[in-house]
This record gives sequence, C-alpha cells and structure tokens, in this order.
Amino acid sequence: MSTALAPRLEDLEDKSFDPFEVEKLSHGRVLDPYPTIRKLMAKSMVHKGPYRELFDVVPNVQMAGLPQYTIFGYDTLQKVLLDPETYTNAEAFRRTLGVSFGHTVTVMDPPEHTRFRRIFQRAFLPQVVAKWGETVVDPVVNDLMEGFIHRGEADLIEEFTHHYPFQVIYRQLEIGPEQAPIFHKLAIAQLLSSIGKPQGDEATRKLGAFFAEFLELRRASPGTDLISHLATVEVDGERLPDDVLISFLRQLMNAGGDTTFRGTSVLLTGLLTHPEQLAAVKADRSLIPQAIEEALRWEGPVLTSQRYAAKDSVLDGVKVPAGSYLDIALGSANRDPSKFPDPDRFDIFRDRTVRNMAFAAGPHVCIGQHLARVEMTRALNAILDRLENLRLDTDKPPPVIYGQNLRCPDHLYVRFDPS
Repeated sequence: MSTALAPRLEDLEDKSFDPFEVEKLSHGRVLDPYPTIRKLMAKSMVHKGPYRELFDVVPNVQMAGLPQYTIFGYDTLQKVLLDPETYTNAEAFRRTLGVSFGHTVTVMDPPEHTRFRRIFQRAFLPQVVAKWGETVVDPVVNDLMEGFIHRGEADLIEEFTHHYPFQVIYRQLEIGPEQAPIFHKLAIAQLLSSIGKPQGDEATRKLGAFFAEFLELRRASPGTDLISHLATVEVDGERLPDDVLISFLRQLMNAGGDTTFRGTSVLLTGLLTHPEQLAAVKADRSLIPQAIEEALRWEGPVLTSQRYAAKDSVLDGVKVPAGSYLDIALGSANRDPSKFPDPDRFDIFRDRTVRNMAFAAGPHVCIGQHLARVEMTRALNAILDRLENLRLDTDKPPPVIYGQNLRCPDHLYVRFDPS
C-alpha cells in the first residue's frame, strides 16, 4: 500500500509549542519514588488522596475535587484488578484517557469491553505479532543503528530507543516518514488535557479527523497495513466499529510506543549498569526473556493505573466508599518485598514464581504486551549482535532514571567498537 494514499496531518496551531518538554514536566523529576511508597506501605496499603499528591508534580485538573484513594501492594492490587465488577474502568478513565482518546477499550466495562477485546486479541495474536517482528521491527532497528554504528559511541536513548517503537508504528500504519514528526507530536500532546493545556483537546480533535479519513481510504482500498488489518479482523462475524477503532489508533502511540520506548530504555540501562549480567545475556540469548521481565518489574514503564469503586468495599481494613477513584500503584506491587526479595536490586536471575504487574492484570491486562516483548527482544538482540564491546561511556554522565509515574532516563551514553 502506497503512503500516497494517507491523508495529511494538520499540525498544532502554535507550531512553537513543544509537547515533549511539557509532558516531561507533567510527570515530575522524582529520582526515586520507592522510599516514599515503601514508607506508606508500612502504615497501610490504602491511603486517602491521589498518587500525584505524594510528589511535587503538576496536578491532574480532570480529577480535582473528586474522592480519591491510592492503593499499594501486590496482593491488594490483585484484589482490585481481578474484581472488575467492584472496581470498574469506564468511570475511572472517562475523565482522563476518555477525554484524550475517546471510546477506547480502556474506557469500557463488560459486556462491551469483553466483546471488543476479543476482536483486538484476535488482531494481536502472538503468531501475528511474531511476523511483524521480522517484517517491521527488524528493518526499523537496523536503519536506526546505521546512523551511529560507525562512530563507536552513541546515546542509545536519543538515537535509538526514543525513536524505534514509534517508527515501528509509522511503518505499521504506512503513514510515511514526512508526516511522522507531526504524528508523534500530536500523539504526545493529546495527554496534556490532564494538566489543562488547550493543545490536548486540539491534538485529540485533529488525530480523530485524520484517522477517520484514513480509515475511509483503507476501507475503500485495503492493504497490508495495521489499519486495514484492524478494519477487517472479526470474531463471530463482528468487526470493530469506527469510533472504537479510531480511539484505539489515537491511543496507539502512547500505549504502544511510549511504554515500549521506556521499557527498552530501562532494560538497556539495567544491563549496562550491571555488566556481568549484560555479558551473561550476550553469551546466552535464552536469558533475554527473563532479562526483559526483570526490567519490567524493576522499573516498569508505567507506575500507576486507575479504577473506580462502583460499590462500597474494604481494602486492607480500610473502607472505600462507592464513588471513589483509585490510583493503582503498579510500581509498589513490582517492588513489594513480600513477593520480590531485595526488590530494588536489578537481577535477571531472580526467582520468577511471581509475575510482575508491568502490564497490569485481570481483564484489562495490556493488549499489546506481546508486541512490546517482541520489540524489546529484537532491539536487544540487534544491539548485542552489532555493538561489539558495548559498555557505558565513563567520560559522560551515567544514566539516571526519573519520574514518579512514567520512568526512564533522558540519556544512555555508550561506547563500542566501530564497524
């Protein structure tokens, strides 16, 4: 399918506005949120008030004045995430992600959620995703590495991880490289509605119009791209309605691109700051899956999710009244010492009896988790194959992971033998 059949994206009216910098500020510069989380967990797994108020970050204006609780701990989170009748999604996200993305599966409860999730799961079957690894992911990874492999040094965040999952999406959609920067800009800007930035609503509107036109073109002339695939996949004769599909595409850059960028950045940071583990993975590639799972546990790309209490309930001895909004601290579950001994240590060899919650749990577990793992695997294999004698660049600042919700380093300076 030629990218000439893609519609034209309309940029933000204020072309000087930088949503990337504003988004960074909205997530704070917290270096280590875990001591605060652990101190609160020692008192109770349930605390009144929003997660953001625990840190010095920009407040979420969409939730101002609403009753809110923050939930900590692996077992308590499991209780919430596995009980979708008591702790629901639709109302939890209607004021937040629903404003940015529209009628997406994240903002649904059963039976509607069950119907549409079955179709999305069919679209993202592991065997389908595995094919994308060869046809889409590998070419993107190789193209990016060609930009620095001859130098013997690079910033793996700025030159690699910050680009490759988004470029995978561009290729899957067949948008065309000339439109990629505006697409990425609008996708990030959508989220700024939460802090009251007008560019958030503007980006949501413009991406919605773009995808509506794009979908119409693909229905008239389907190809091998992701939109054509999603428009034609069906379960028991039912396909995705346009509003659900367009909302999913609005969310794709953030749910599929941003989290994979952060997850891969953390994976490489963990391995490079533990060179003995990097050497072990390089020598034995069968260790890659457990390295990925440890990175997702150690510094999951998203530390919180949300739910809405549809009924009165009791969590860890605390009464949570119906009508409350819950911040689900996924990061607290992944660093829960009752489940993961010495939880602050990055250790790819730790026991895997307990699953991490990087992709949440229950009926709303992340649809794209298989693709995220494929992308992380392909990226790590390529780096281990092509960057000989890979190591941190000790002449430059070491990587620093920060953020109280979305976590990632800004830079990852490395050296290797040029080729």
